[in-house]
Amino acid sequence: MYLRCFIAIEIPEQIKGNIGGLIEILKKYNVDVKWVTCKNLHLTLKFLGKTPEELLPKIGESLSDIVLSYEPFCIKICNIGVFPNRRYPRVIWVGVEDSEILKRLQRDIEYSLALIGYQREDKEFHPHLTLGRVRSQKGMANLINELDNFKEKDFGSVTVEGIKLMKSELKPMGAEYSCLYEIPFGKKKL
Repeated sequence: MYLRCFIAIEIPEQIKGNIGGLIEILKKYNVDVKWVTCKNLHLTLKFLGKTPEELLPKIGESLSDIVLSYEPFCIKICNIGVFPNRRYPRVIWVGVEDSEILKRLQRDIEYSLALIGYQREDKEFHPHLTLGRVRSQKGMANLINELDNFKEKDFGSVTVEGIKLMKSELKPMGAEYSCLYEIPFGKKKL
């Protein structure tokens, strides 16, 4: 059996609530955007996609080996923007202030999972939380102007104490996430 999986950092409820307030403001614009529900906000480190269930213990062990050398660190959730550009946005996001430790963690995960058969990302890692995916450009100019009011907003800091291997189930009401493995820094999972 296959599961749809990704590796992520959990975001505290208070910050999810702050971002949820922003999403509610943005929803007032008549735009064709699929907004993320507050409870699903997270920082993706690696999307694995279709994953054989029997490979999960090996992935968990590999991730556990990586995080043994890490200590808890802080990241700041701030700013707002779009990918790939303001003219034709496809993704609306809240950013993460540059963090070398976070980027190193993500590179270590990429390298480790490549050793067990996962494709390495070609694109540079830009840590962010996806707020919504743009389905058409209808009304986007007004929304982009509203985003400018929040481009330097500080949503708070997060103490990152570990990573999670998550499962995503696509359901009629949207994706539903559940944690398969919680892997704290500095400890062996198994």
